[in-house]
Amino acid sequence: MNKNPQIELNTDTYIAQFPQSVQDKLNALRKCIQQAAPEAFEKISYQMPTFDLHGNLVHFAAFQNHIGFYPGSSGVEAFTSKLTAYHTSKGAIQFPIQQDIPFDLVKDIVMYRVKENMEKHQQKLIQKKKK
Repeated sequence: MNKNPQIELNTDTYIAQFPQSVQDKLNALRKCIQQAAPEAFEKISYQMPTFDLHGNLVHFAAFQNHIGFYPGSSGVEAFTSKLTAYHTSKGAIQFPIQQDIPFDLVKDIVMYRVKENMEKHQQKLIQKKKK
């Protein structure tokens, strides 16, 4: 990870610290997320590239043997039947580093999370108006 405290960690510096083959996968994943959620903005959260849209949308990170994709527990639960080929946990999906990332599936999960975050945001706005 970011071993030089002089360098501010952002998505570009995060990705740049990995070998080119991993950078290519991370950049492709980043582009897929950007296309599925063009209104979201990038930040670093939990020391991982994160997309935010009225709250954390998804995170991703590289590890030795996999690319971690973190759409939260709802994002994993909603797509359980399509994730049987991957190791998952409550809010995480592991895409093996030696395999292609299933970008169509990632796009569907991101769009699901966008809808979810927008609905939560609308509910908060309605609650504020009631006060």
